[in-house]
Amino acid sequence: MAPINLYRSGTRRFERALVRLDRRARSSLDRRVDAGARRIVEAVRRDGDRALLDYVEKLDGFAVQSADALRLDGSSGGRRRRRPKIPADLEKSLEQAIRAVEAFHRPQVEDGYVLERGGVRLQERRLALRRVGLYVPGGRFPYPSTVIMSAVPARLAGVEEIVVTTPPKAYDESPVLRWILERVGVDEVWGMGGAHAVAALAYGTETIRPVDLIAGPGNAWVAAAKRFVSRDVGVDREAGPSEVVIVASADASAEFVAADLLAQAEHDPQAVAILATDDSDLALAVTENVAAQLGRLPDQAVAEESLQRYGSIFVTESIDDALQIAERVAPEHLQLMGTEAESLQDRVRCAGAVFVGERAPTVLGDYVAGPSHVLPTGGSARFASGLGVGDFTRRSHIVSVTPAASRRLAAAAQAIAQVEGLEAHARAAALRAPGAAGSAKRKRSRGSRSGS
Repeated sequence: MAPINLYRSGTRRFERALVRLDRRARSSLDRRVDAGARRIVEAVRRDGDRALLDYVEKLDGFAVQSADALRLDGSSGGRRRRRPKIPADLEKSLEQAIRAVEAFHRPQVEDGYVLERGGVRLQERRLALRRVGLYVPGGRFPYPSTVIMSAVPARLAGVEEIVVTTPPKAYDESPVLRWILERVGVDEVWGMGGAHAVAALAYGTETIRPVDLIAGPGNAWVAAAKRFVSRDVGVDREAGPSEVVIVASADASAEFVAADLLAQAEHDPQAVAILATDDSDLALAVTENVAAQLGRLPDQAVAEESLQRYGSIFVTESIDDALQIAERVAPEHLQLMGTEAESLQDRVRCAGAVFVGERAPTVLGDYVAGPSHVLPTGGSARFASGLGVGDFTRRSHIVSVTPAASRRLAAAAQAIAQVEGLEAHARAAALRAPGAAGSAKRKRSRGSRSGS
């Protein structure tokens, strides 16, 4: 059996494979997970600390007597540690990543604007959210990079309090995770993962204060919980399995393409790794390279399952057709490889992030390129964007109007209100219309005399 599925244009298998990709977001939904996550969220919302401690013990394997002890950074639980020592070269790499993320996201900081015209003063304000919760996964491995990619934009936005939840085992066993949490200045770290962590952030408990927004990727339980709480608290986006589509012309390196497909496939059994090319020889060479490189991975199982499930090579009639597949899939990551790469980049509309050329693999975006790696998945790149400073702010506006401008605008407001059948609106506007103020004063004056 080939390690990755191969489809040629003009065949039924080709179109069926694309339809299956169209439906991938729905296929990742699990009714049992949804129902279980809902029960957990409702229990924590209703019972607070008591339910939270039960789930932390049952699902995180972390038994404590009080919710105070879930606080891992030590401000209340006494567990505070000094920033751990990590290898110097790793520290240097993490600092490089932080600088890159800061440099990319700093221009996104906006102060709003003021517009004055004809007696009307309008001001748009950009207000940072006060308290934000960041979910940091800890599944098979902890993900320190997620802290950088979410906490740095939040800090640049001016968020006052950044709260992190992460499975306690991940925190205890990863000095790198503890180092980065200290380095970026996270205010609180709570040892809890999964739907119960999302619920505690959203609704608070007797011990944990609620947040204004929850951001960060997580597993299916986290995604389901974020859907349920989204009516009551802000959520960044629903993060599904990781994805890459590589559009490559004949001269692309089969070795590079195969390596980048595997880098995506090893994330998750549901991960999506796709090559679209107009060259059959490249497709076959990539298949061979995937098999060879897969065999050299220390842990092949996850990547192998991912490639069998969604891994695909689409051989098209032209490079334009290959790009159209990418547009249809609307992937989290799109890589353009070969001599056609630069000519294609400006035609891309539906991708979370685009990587141009063989020297710009997705893995650089995962860690050190600069843009946040928290990106839209499941086809949502058609309408959604990657995490940025704007996700941690809200817009508000202030309207000031002079008496003369108010009289001038009131008649138009009154006319529109009457068309819409909102008589109280129309009367409120009419009071500001020419002559209305004088008429109102005369009515009040007559009323005073008759009552004396």
